[in-house]
Amino acid sequence: MFKNFFISRKSIVFTGAFIGIAAAILQKLGNPANMGICVACMERDIAGALGFHRATVVQYIRPEIIGFVLGSLIAALIFKEFKPRAGSAPLIRFFLGILAMIGSLVFLGCPWRALLRLAGGDGNALFGIAGLVAGILIGIFFIRSGYNLGRNQRTYPFTGWILPLVMVGLFLLLIFKPQLPTGAVFFSSEGPGSQYAPVLIAFIIALAIGFLAQRTRFCTVAAARDVILIKDTYLFTGVVSLLIAAWLGNVVLGQFNPGFQGQPIAHTSQIWNFGGMVLAGLAFTLAGGCPGRQLFLSGEGDADAAVFVLGMIFGAGFAHNFATASSGSGPGAWGPAAVIVGLIICLIIGFSMSNIGKKEVSV
Repeated sequence: MFKNFFISRKSIVFTGAFIGIAAAILQKLGNPANMGICVACMERDIAGALGFHRATVVQYIRPEIIGFVLGSLIAALIFKEFKPRAGSAPLIRFFLGILAMIGSLVFLGCPWRALLRLAGGDGNALFGIAGLVAGILIGIFFIRSGYNLGRNQRTYPFTGWILPLVMVGLFLLLIFKPQLPTGAVFFSSEGPGSQYAPVLIAFIIALAIGFLAQRTRFCTVAAARDVILIKDTYLFTGVVSLLIAAWLGNVVLGQFNPGFQGQPIAHTSQIWNFGGMVLAGLAFTLAGGCPGRQLFLSGEGDADAAVFVLGMIFGAGFAHNFATASSGSGPGAWGPAAVIVGLIICLIIGFSMSNIGKKEVSV
């Protein structure tokens, strides 16, 4: 009966609603405003905690990221879907992860946070969501043209355990907070990095989300892709339920503040809200899923998804060290240029790994 639930449409609706309500509750319990859950922002905070960047206001080991991977791992083990695999253009995926993070930090949020910002009343999110859809549409153009990163294949079991073990290590760093002579591990004393829900509560909620999302294949990017490409609304219903549940949760908890000006961890430069998410949406589509989905796949043993996750964490360090990340006052000094260059790189990847311009060779 439990297994049958996860092959029904009710399961994806429940998963989306659970994520939306959980995000509102995590915000109420201490996570940054309109950022109850943001995969990109939370990976950015982890990068800061490890010293990959020195933006002191965004340094914290977020237990939500750890819980997503380990929750997915638990589900995959229970349902015998833990299948270590690798070999599908890992280097390309690493760079797509970097570019996805750069685009997300120009907008200030991943696809999940774009929806949660809108659910909290942030009108600027509309431009980000429009950019996300535009990026997905470009990605669909390449998919229809034969874009393919190649098949992965089964590999040694330990390969699939590497990222989950890394997450266990991060959890130990979070709990014990060692202070090395270098200053690591770093934790913000002010700003978004200093705002967090109680560790155990956040971790348990994230474990549940990871478990549910692994079973239902929840993915915001694939939701839009499937509606446009194959007219399948299964995943899309989950995204809609997330948005509605988060909005209702924010209204009940007094966290709904509609408007464009003065929104938390957001800016009003709409060209780059749009442009940043075009880059992110295209990179996520070319990589095969949103940042949450990449974490859930990593929990199943997909080393290629794990490489994408590591690319995003590396990209967070790059974005802050090279002034491409935005702040409340607008894009960083090199943010617009990074978006343009990132789009060019993604287009090159799309064209070079599809059938566009190739002629059939008869034998």
